[in-house]
Amino acid sequence: MKTLSIKTAQVKTIFEQFHKDMGGDLQIDTKEHILEIDSPLGQGIIKGIDFKGGISYLEFDMEFSEDITLVAKSPKNPPICFAYCSNGQMAHSFGEDGEKHELENFQTAILTSKKLQDNILYFEKDVRLKMILILVNPVQNLEKGKHLNQKLQKLFFKNNVADNLAYIGSYNLKVADKVQQLNAISEKGIARRLMIEGLVHMILALEIQQHADDLKNSEYKDSSLTSREREVVQELSLFVNNYPEKQLSVSYLCKKGGLSPSKLQTGFKLMHGTTVTDYIRDVRIRKAEDLIKNTDLNISEVVYSIGFISRSYFSKIFKAKYNCSPKEYKDKQNAYAISA
Repeated sequence: MKTLSIKTAQVKTIFEQFHKDMGGDLQIDTKEHILEIDSPLGQGIIKGIDFKGGISYLEFDMEFSEDITLVAKSPKNPPICFAYCSNGQMAHSFGEDGEKHELENFQTAILTSKKLQDNILYFEKDVRLKMILILVNPVQNLEKGKHLNQKLQKLFFKNNVADNLAYIGSYNLKVADKVQQLNAISEKGIARRLMIEGLVHMILALEIQQHADDLKNSEYKDSSLTSREREVVQELSLFVNNYPEKQLSVSYLCKKGGLSPSKLQTGFKLMHGTTVTDYIRDVRIRKAEDLIKNTDLNISEVVYSIGFISRSYFSKIFKAKYNCSPKEYKDKQNAYAISA
């Protein structure tokens, strides 16, 4: 087992230590640190970036060649850590003798700790790990109670004093969608940084909302879905996104995935926060918006290309989502293209 240590929550210093311990090629672009690793320790990439307001973002896409223990000591003003695994799993404990908390794929987690507390992360060898960490560090000299940073401290610190908390939440595919969008960003420079910052804030919001939903709906958090069943729900979700024109139904997806209707609905509610039918409809509407905006298809062609039969019904639900009719939206796009 290999033990690595970091003594700060600042991305620049973290990557200097990672680079020293794991080798690889370290690139820095507009304060985004990208470490590509191909060494006896493992293969993959680690990314990280600091934003204003004390928010830092780390992303691991690694397969280690040996078990890794990462020891991170909390500073005098400990951060709030939001974690998410989109592939593989990891474990966490407070100190070497503390209880291990397992974080599986598609699960959210919120971690806080006492000052100067050792936080230990455990990564297994030969497991492809895709994980993100969002650190919200206390920022001094802010107007009291007005900043997100302080509101989160009030929410997760009892009497504004940091303590050990490991909250392992429900399974959520919305976060996985945002992580995929992060990985799909092809822009460079300041545009890339702004896009990353926007998506990181969206992921942060989804994790906070998941925590609130878990407190209200403990029956979903304690669902009996197995790891394989959660993977099936993800596969079916991708299928819906890839084939929005198909006349999909709950019974069809149950047969395709080998799940009962109850398991399927529980999975979509658990991981998307909605029913199967509503998810399919939302995917179609988002696909329609993309086609209207980026193709020359007329409205009728768009309607049929995404599996709708009734144009009037499509117009109704499109307007409910975007507050304008499909025709109005297309006219605005055309007018913008002409003016440009």
